[in-house]
Amino acid sequence: MSMKIKAAILVSSFAVLLFVVVGSLGGVHASSGDGSYRQMQVYSEVLSRVQSEYVEDPNIPKVTDGALHGLVESLDANSSYLTPAAYKAFKTHKSDAKGEIGATVSKRFGYADVVSVLPGSPAEKAGLEATDIFESIEGQSTRDMSLPEIREALSGVPGSTVNLSVVRARKAEPQKMVVARDVVTIPPVSDKMLEDGIGYVKVDALTKGKAQEIAGKIKLLEKSGAKKLVLDLRNTSDGEESEGVATANLFLNHGTITYLQGQKFPREAFNADPAKAVTALPVAVLVNKGTAGAAEIVAAAILENARGDVVGDKTFGDGSVQKTIDLPDGGALILSVAKYYSPSGKAIQETAVTPNVLVADEADNVISDDEDESAPTAAEPEAKPKSTQDDQLNKAIEVLKSRTS
Repeated sequence: MSMKIKAAILVSSFAVLLFVVVGSLGGVHASSGDGSYRQMQVYSEVLSRVQSEYVEDPNIPKVTDGALHGLVESLDANSSYLTPAAYKAFKTHKSDAKGEIGATVSKRFGYADVVSVLPGSPAEKAGLEATDIFESIEGQSTRDMSLPEIREALSGVPGSTVNLSVVRARKAEPQKMVVARDVVTIPPVSDKMLEDGIGYVKVDALTKGKAQEIAGKIKLLEKSGAKKLVLDLRNTSDGEESEGVATANLFLNHGTITYLQGQKFPREAFNADPAKAVTALPVAVLVNKGTAGAAEIVAAAILENARGDVVGDKTFGDGSVQKTIDLPDGGALILSVAKYYSPSGKAIQETAVTPNVLVADEADNVISDDEDESAPTAAEPEAKPKSTQDDQLNKAIEVLKSRTS
């Protein structure tokens, strides 16, 4: 078979695959005036020109995979295109018992972005921090990897290691880091009494059962004399949206907590059940850039129902439901089909949650004295600047003290 015939087949195949993608995205119908079909003609022309006029003979399958990857990723960080090989590996790997590094990862600026790091996890021990960017994992650029592939590459057999190239603010060069994988344990919800009868509850993840755990801590604090509450959701990015709804309901006896909606996904509202509310105490919720997903649902619900104050920095912005669509060639699309909205109708994934009391993250204002030194190694992680003052918590206490009810 000649190269021209092979190229024609590949161009045709690419056009068919684009038809499947575009049809899945918008449910388009055959129409000569449809913009999607006109756009497919442009894609086909571009591919044909690349094959015939590029400076050297291109790898057309790689080009088409890259085009589809970029097309779907342009929608949002949680939507992905998986090649047949990647989809097969994804399904196989997903069912295996595995270790993790203990970091929530999304995509920003095309690369893997650390949203938050669990306390006590291998990621924390290795010196990883929220807002770190993984330029590459095991030598492969994360720009060329879908989010499922990134998460798959970070997980593996407990005790094994993963090699990362990490880009960090104020560092001129990427740092080479080696992080161990392990079975990660979610820290329990913690509580303590602060000054002037203010109870404090810290949540590191909203995984299954955490809402009930939080409810128990609130009841104990009230029995200990708490008259006001701080709910600390900083760096809380792991978890299930259902737990976010249940946690918000602990503080709300009426009103909308959140709702789901999509192009073909009927609106599904989650309203507060008065029977599930456990406290009427004034509350301040602490958030930062590492607050994402389920925790954002809690913060938005409390803020927009005027139930309490939200103190800290703007959150990450994540909250959607995905659907996996098998493709004829054995590949797959993972598409966001619905988004979570705040009570006032803001898409959390697009707008995040902006506190009504803004206090910048401590780390944003700290410059390390050794920022020009060489990158840390796995054995000697970079020392983090320590601060004895928590401006965000102090502000939350100040806000609560000013509230009479």
